[in-house]
Amino acid sequence: MSRLFVEQLTVIDCAFLDAARGLVGESWIVDIELDGDLDDQSMVLDFGEVKKRCKQLIDQSVDHSLLVPAQATELMVQNGDDSLHLLFRSDLGAIEHISPAASVTLIDTDEIDAEAVCAHLRPLLHAQLPESVRAVNLQLRTEVIPGAYYHYAHGLKKHAGACQRIAHGHRSKIEIRVDGERDAALEMRVASGWLDVYLGSREDLVARGNGRMRFAYTAPQGHYQLALPESHVDLFDGDTTVERIAEHLARLLAPLRPGRTVQVRAYEGVMKGAVAEQRG
Repeated sequence: MSRLFVEQLTVIDCAFLDAARGLVGESWIVDIELDGDLDDQSMVLDFGEVKKRCKQLIDQSVDHSLLVPAQATELMVQNGDDSLHLLFRSDLGAIEHISPAASVTLIDTDEIDAEAVCAHLRPLLHAQLPESVRAVNLQLRTEVIPGAYYHYAHGLKKHAGACQRIAHGHRSKIEIRVDGERDAALEMRVASGWLDVYLGSREDLVARGNGRMRFAYTAPQGHYQLALPESHVDLFDGDTTVERIAEHLARLLAPLRPGRTVQVRAYEGVMKGAVAEQRG
């Protein structure tokens, strides 16, 4: 039996519900190994087929999804007509999520972590592969980031694809330069202020009171609502695309460095993002 591997097959940009942290944006890099017999091409499986079958399944299931621990005692689930209504009681406060069912992935665990997601994906992947592939081994890992980073969740209602889902997210590093030089203090300021934050558009805010905010919008895939503690939210004027995030941070930080040029390099997950500059 032989073993084939593909490192960084894809990146899962998602959000999950956690009893301690609340709503968490995450980015996991996916590595995969396939154990099996060699075919008539002397291959376990052609690399193109690995990407076609495995990457596609991962991208269409857990990527840009809200991952929910189905066995958690903190969770209540109500099924509607092609929709799910979730209520999750975290240490930070209650999180309520209403969306089309396809936006949510219920995982048979009481806590979402990398291994629970791997256990969910392995049988799904194995079913997509030839019988000659005997075993599927997955590893989910986070990007090694020596400096500052933050976890955020958001939704982009104008997006035609899965980014329209109101609660998906990313684990993202942040690089800030002042007159061309990295400014670690500003980077840590952003990271410490955006610990497990929800970035919400002010125009989608439909209710606010008793320390809570409710966001709602209708997008091509259906109707979405999300209610969560106000302490978990940073409001934006406009959309929360990474381009807008970079602009928002540049405007916020430039006054802290008067007379100098602040450049923000904001990442959306792994190895992608946007740049914005502002003169202080």
